[in-house]
Amino acid sequence: MNKPHKRLDAWTSAVELAQLVYTTTDRFPTNERFGLTNQARRAAVSIACNIAEGAARQSRKEFLQFLHIAKGSLSELDTQLELARRLGYLGQNEWENLNELLERVDKMLSGLIRHLRAKR
Repeated sequence: MNKPHKRLDAWTSAVELAQLVYTTTDRFPTNERFGLTNQARRAAVSIACNIAEGAARQSRKEFLQFLHIAKGSLSELDTQLELARRLGYLGQNEWENLNELLERVDKMLSGLIRHLRAKR
């Protein structure tokens, strides 16, 4: 099976982000298991999955569409983590690590989108 997404730094960083979200949300209160924990995990996984699905598509237009969906999930995750920080579920170091990775993935997605648009 050809796996073009595995050659993308954006995908690798998105998987790293999802893994960090999973380990971090393990420490959220148990009453958030079906709320903020679940939502953050789903958004984080969605980022990497949409990059992978888009990379497997046949056209650049479809790939771009999935990259934009990934950026939407990234914004969703950013909001969920901001709320978690404000509720006191994230310590300063956890927040900084997550935020740094969020920003890195955002820049990579933006760069990949620019690159694909320029290839027209």
